[in-house]
Amino acid sequence: MQIIVNGREEVLEKSTDILAFLQSKKLEPDAVVVELNGLIIEKKRFSETLLNSRDQVEILRFVGGG
Repeated sequence: MQIIVNGREEVLEKSTDILAFLQSKKLEPDAVVVELNGLIIEKKRFSETLLNSRDQVEILRFVGGG
């Protein structure tokens, strides 16, 4: 199935939850904000929110600096 992540097409073998997707990308769930089809997903919902074909996902990472 195909999803769009930060404007780029990605192919997933099967539907997966947001937490598993982030882990597969080696992203720390506490350091990102995930928008799914225009809605911000609460971190506590990452493990129960499935990604489906044609979903639009935006992942914003927090970066420290000064």
